[in-house]
Amino acid sequence: MSTTSFLVRKDALSTTRLDTAADEPLADGQVRVRIESFALTSNNITYAAFGDAMSYWQFFPTGEEGWGSIPVWGFASVVQSLHPGVAVGERLYGYWPMASSAVLSPDRLSPARFTDAAAHRAALPAVYNQYVRCSADPLYTPDTEDLQALLRPLFITSWLIDDFMADNDFFGAGTLLLSSASSKTAYGTAFQLHRRQGIQVIGLTSPGNVAFCESLGCYDRVLTYDALDALAADTSCVYVDFAGNGELRHAIHARFPNLKYSCSIGGTHVEQLASKGAGKALPGPRPTLFFAPAQIKKRTAEWGGEEFGRRMVAAWHDFLAAVTGPKDAWLRAEHHHGAEAVQAAYAQVLAGKGDPRSGHVLSLYKHPGAL
Repeated sequence: MSTTSFLVRKDALSTTRLDTAADEPLADGQVRVRIESFALTSNNITYAAFGDAMSYWQFFPTGEEGWGSIPVWGFASVVQSLHPGVAVGERLYGYWPMASSAVLSPDRLSPARFTDAAAHRAALPAVYNQYVRCSADPLYTPDTEDLQALLRPLFITSWLIDDFMADNDFFGAGTLLLSSASSKTAYGTAFQLHRRQGIQVIGLTSPGNVAFCESLGCYDRVLTYDALDALAADTSCVYVDFAGNGELRHAIHARFPNLKYSCSIGGTHVEQLASKGAGKALPGPRPTLFFAPAQIKKRTAEWGGEEFGRRMVAAWHDFLAAVTGPKDAWLRAEHHHGAEAVQAAYAQVLAGKGDPRSGHVLSLYKHPGAL
């Protein structure tokens, strides 16, 4: 058997290649999984953009200098097992390389999940090392796998951003400005914020995505990026940046002297990460990177793991009901199978192109009967 992997140049994310290598035998205690589907969103581009700074490249090392494997979220099935607690055929949700298969070293097993105890992952954030056993997952249903792959990790981040803002009393502001308002993490955050009293949620987006953002019903106002002057300059606000657009960040910091907090979530505008809007020269508060695992750790300590899970599951079901509601669906999955299709989808997501209602679900696994 062999594994096909999709690799990118760490210093030139548009440069990619496919690599096929023979599988090595498993060691005792390891399992091999077939990665059957994974989502590719702007969130994964953020993983690549911050791959060195936040250690995302370390999860699935390629062994080749300068080349990385972008982590993705999706579903896999166990096809080989030398671990007595994990059966062949078991279905898992978790964090994978962009590849057709992967090897895990399960540890700390429970009926609901286990941790990959591979030595190179020991010092990395624990939330990314956990694999959920679908048979005992309260969020799992077979018919919503695509939406789970596309939205679940993003929505958890959205839910945590909302919780972080509320935990800090919105830094004394009554208005939140969300960039990249058509992105899944942004509208997941807006969905949560919109339910809070006294908070105005304003989405910032490109002209072509205004109608989509307005149709969601979770933004109080939607403005194009060049329409910041539609808001009073003395607005007391928080900026939540989902794209890392340095020019926009600078414009917001310069426009609003009552900017209370500047929160950086993502970095899909890779070419602008080092621009004038990224650093120390900005007026107002220094942009602060939001790190979801830190808020998870805080709330788990305060609420306990069971209560944290209960709240998150309830919020997820509410969000899924809105996304799949009787009106226009917020999101529909587009499937891409095989190496060429994966390369094409990656190029589209990297370029920030496409319909915001479309989500890319990919697979490098060669299905039986495929030519």
